[in-house]
Amino acid sequence: MRKLLLYFFIITIIIFTIPIIFTKKYEAKPVDIQVEENTIIENKYDYSKYATIKLLHAKTGEVEEVKLDEYIKNVVSAEMPADFEMEALKAQAMVARTYTIYKIETDQKKHENADICDDSNCCQAWISKEDRLARWDEDIRLSNWEKIENAVNSTNGKIITYGGQVINAFFHSNSGGTTEIPINVWGGSGYPYLQVVETSGEEGYSQYNSEVTLNKSEFINKIKEKKSNLQINSVDNESVKIVEKTESGRVKTLKVGNIEISGVEARTILGLRSTNFTIEINENEIKFSVIGYGHGVGMSQTGADSLAKQGQTCEEIIKHFYIGVEIQDFSAFVNNNV
Repeated sequence: MRKLLLYFFIITIIIFTIPIIFTKKYEAKPVDIQVEENTIIENKYDYSKYATIKLLHAKTGEVEEVKLDEYIKNVVSAEMPADFEMEALKAQAMVARTYTIYKIETDQKKHENADICDDSNCCQAWISKEDRLARWDEDIRLSNWEKIENAVNSTNGKIITYGGQVINAFFHSNSGGTTEIPINVWGGSGYPYLQVVETSGEEGYSQYNSEVTLNKSEFINKIKEKKSNLQINSVDNESVKIVEKTESGRVKTLKVGNIEISGVEARTILGLRSTNFTIEINENEIKFSVIGYGHGVGMSQTGADSLAKQGQTCEEIIKHFYIGVEIQDFSAFVNNNV
């Protein structure tokens, strides 16, 4: 009888214990931001009055109403290569979203009937999904677009603020290793979160180095088209030279004959990729060796990819390029600014 009771007790323990063991083993785990390949993250974020924006297509003059994050997907796919690291793409998504909200919040009125345009020389680059897919090889089209979608959707609602206000999130292609402050590009008083910062690894990208070589008469004619008061008898080391550089090492002032022009003007006139250049004058020509690509202010896209390859997250990347900022949920931003 005692053995029978013992067997009954043991069987009872086994019956109740086994389900607990297997339930514990297979219980659900918290979901993080990482996703399996070919898995699309859903985006159901409510942007309230910013849910739809008015986009001006510069070439046609048409104004289209688009959902904010659908627009951001088209911007990211136009602005950053899909083979960049996911954390870089997520940083680009947050920067593009922030830039868009800043344009709307500050009511800049660049475009009479639109919030923003698709011209990168004015606002941000943009490309339709159909055109973007057509430009990718067929075997990578869908995976590339899924990567872009996930970069945007996994950061939905996230914007960059400084002192509780949305920032003017400038960005560019390649800083040449060091970013620039806005006052040296556009004048004004600048922004406290846009400072000179150094980034390692950018020299490994094709956007880092470039050259422009002009014969001497071509060089003179290009300057005279914009500066009719130019007087120069010959092009030599004394008649063309760098007078002053900015803190970041870019050309601030260039002497050409009897006049001085800014590095920004020289870049535009001569078609240089950046204002970080050196000059080599030979017998018949003048060569400009250029480092970096773009105005150099804010986030460097190749710098973001380089930092991502070094293991930094999108939040760390953003705080590297924008000093003293916070990553904030958009709904919290709106509630704090009612």
